[in-house]
Amino acid sequence: MTDLFGGAPDADRAQASGRGPSRAPENMRQQRPIEAPQVQRRAPKRPEPLAGTLRPPPGGHGPGDVGVRRAEGTLTRMLERGTLSSLILWGGPGCGKTTIARLLAGRAGLFYSQISAVFSGVADLRRAFEEADKKQAATGKGTLLFVDEIHRFNRAQQDGFLPYVERGTVVLVGATTENPSFALNAALLSRCQVLVLNRLDDASLESLLIHAEEEVGRPLPLDPEARASLRAMADGDGRYLLNMVEQLVALDPSKMLTPRDLAAILSRRAILYDRDREEHYNLISALHKSLRGSDPDAALYWFARMLEGGEDPRYIARRLTRFAAEDVGQADPSALPMAVAGWQTYERLGSPEGELALAQVVVHLATAPKSNAVYTAYKAARTLARDTGSLMPPSHILNAPTSLMKDIGYGKGYEYDHDSEDAFSGQNYFPDGMPRASLYHPTDRGHEGRIRKLLDMRAAKRASREP
Repeated sequence: MTDLFGGAPDADRAQASGRGPSRAPENMRQQRPIEAPQVQRRAPKRPEPLAGTLRPPPGGHGPGDVGVRRAEGTLTRMLERGTLSSLILWGGPGCGKTTIARLLAGRAGLFYSQISAVFSGVADLRRAFEEADKKQAATGKGTLLFVDEIHRFNRAQQDGFLPYVERGTVVLVGATTENPSFALNAALLSRCQVLVLNRLDDASLESLLIHAEEEVGRPLPLDPEARASLRAMADGDGRYLLNMVEQLVALDPSKMLTPRDLAAILSRRAILYDRDREEHYNLISALHKSLRGSDPDAALYWFARMLEGGEDPRYIARRLTRFAAEDVGQADPSALPMAVAGWQTYERLGSPEGELALAQVVVHLATAPKSNAVYTAYKAARTLARDTGSLMPPSHILNAPTSLMKDIGYGKGYEYDHDSEDAFSGQNYFPDGMPRASLYHPTDRGHEGRIRKLLDMRAAKRASREP
């Protein structure tokens, strides 16, 4: 006999252990234990994030399609022709890549299949292709295969897509945050059209907010300034915007939030910056071009963007020093030593005090007169040196420390320039028989204007010596 929980009564337990003399009746010993009812426990369903709720179902239609509108022209032309080419969607996080893929599957009448290169391997790809083959054989309907983070597949894995894309088993739509020119192999790129998706603009973010409010059934407790601040905090990332909306929905709807309240509750999205990827090179290029364009405001902005993104100030200091030599040059000879001094100041002070010295260098370089004449002359000189080989210097400018060297003409006819008028003799210093090359052409800007006048005077005197 058992108790309500399937255990033996005290007497039975005592007899079983040899401590009790009595035995239970036969009919009671044969009675089966009463089992407690088995209740299936279900894990509580986790609510789907708002970003997933607003995303259209696979192959369907739905709200939250702000990402597709910016590529609408190209995609509409494809769909009107009745053919959808394989695509690479290149853009930052939260710009609508997955949404576009889902909507395209619905509009093109394709099955939708999705894998992530982060969690998938060759076996997963093979299963996806086999399933697409079976569906096509059974229904005649193709499959849109969406591959998230496609740049994480290595070159060999990327080659595995080629035969299936070529014979139309799948329409490949790959999503990447990296520059496809560097992240994807040429064979795959030649079979796909690349669509560049920029960050969501303010109107697109507002459209997402309206969809989110419709989904939750009430407006967000934000005044107009706070609403604009919320969009700014998202920094063009629709997914991040919706994640912040989820936090606001949980607050008391009766209290209207101001931008100050919003800043205390939410965190601004981290600036997109990767010190060894596309954004790194984009921003240093923007800084360099702003300096060359003599725009100190823009140059300071990109300088600050790089610092806020976590760039090593030493890298910026090195690039500023290069700019001083390459783009300012002799138009302002003080630029190069100032760039080096700013670099050394940062090394001694560190952050954040040393960054002010680099900011001073940025402003000085942006406002300095510009000349790449030295840079151009240096490149021309390198080319000329390669082309002319091992020509000897003219004998009159060679030293003659021994009598033998004097006897064969070393140093013969050399004119000591300090003894000449204006300390300029006008002699030839190129190899004998080699035409004179004109490499350095100073501009009229800054200090180079004075250099140019001086060189013109010396060129005239040199020409007067020629027979």
